[in-house]
Amino acid sequence: MMMRASTAERSTSALECASGLSSTLKCGSLLSVGSLTLDDVSAILQLATQLENEDPLERAKRLAKRRIALLFYEASTRTRTSFELAAKGLGADTTLVSNLSSSIEKGETLKDTGLTLRALGAEAIILRHPSSGAPWLLERETGLPVLNAGDGMHEHPSQALLDLRTMMRHLRPGVEGVNAETLAGVTVVVTGDILHSRVARSNMLLLPRLGARVILCGPEKLLPEVAAEAGPGIEVERDLEHAMRQAQVVMMLRIQAERLAGLHLDLEEYKSGYQLTEARLAACAPQASVMHPGPIVRGLELTGEVADGPQSLILEQVHHGVAIRMALVLRALTLRGLTPHGEGRPA
Repeated sequence: MMMRASTAERSTSALECASGLSSTLKCGSLLSVGSLTLDDVSAILQLATQLENEDPLERAKRLAKRRIALLFYEASTRTRTSFELAAKGLGADTTLVSNLSSSIEKGETLKDTGLTLRALGAEAIILRHPSSGAPWLLERETGLPVLNAGDGMHEHPSQALLDLRTMMRHLRPGVEGVNAETLAGVTVVVTGDILHSRVARSNMLLLPRLGARVILCGPEKLLPEVAAEAGPGIEVERDLEHAMRQAQVVMMLRIQAERLAGLHLDLEEYKSGYQLTEARLAACAPQASVMHPGPIVRGLELTGEVADGPQSLILEQVHHGVAIRMALVLRALTLRGLTPHGEGRPA
């Protein structure tokens, strides 16, 4: 079942929320990182730092007793937990709805589940769904702010924002705001199952706008040549070691076995050409930072020694996810606060 939102649907949805404003974020939703202006990105980064440094007892008053639903049709550890901790850190009440413990299991549609959550008092929904475009449908049908926690093979916008914050802490320490030159001179190599990766897509949409050069690396089965046409600042390179010699950041992606049906990928051949090992890192990118959105498959896309090594920022990414998602949750409920029935509510 595909629910890829058309351009017209996305535009209509945004206009319904806030006619004339710069992005769907202005009505509380974050459906695509492509909808963010650079001013939006700066504001999110700055708010994340403000909230992270705020006294926890004061911070918990910001959204005290507001209601947020986490609607997860796919398994998740990092994203679900960090969104939940982010919302609770702001004082909100959360409820988790999964496809294995709800009426979804009985065949209920996304629309009806969303309307039910709204009727129960949810004021915003955080959605992970296997179908591309599902967040647009949910926002349109419920009128609630929706935060896209990953939709199909499409996007994962909050991951791109936390990846950016992680990079900036190491490459641009002390800088919170961004502009078109913030990452000028920075090359990010993204390696792995790019064909199916929503993380890769969101980073490809965001990083070049800040001046970064993004080199995509992998075998053709996982990285079609057409990916180089995704936009300015995007290149395709088949030789991982050649790509790494140019990199300040090496981002590894999981090989998504559940999505590889029919591709006949030889994993041993893949590891020989694309696994990140200590020896490969030391020889080709001894100063580069290593990132991975998780979950990690140790011994496949990278070795345990690299994951746990001094160049690894993997756990820092997880840490930054809470601050970024606090900022997104707060903006969702204060840019367009709603009562359970959709009437306007002062933030």
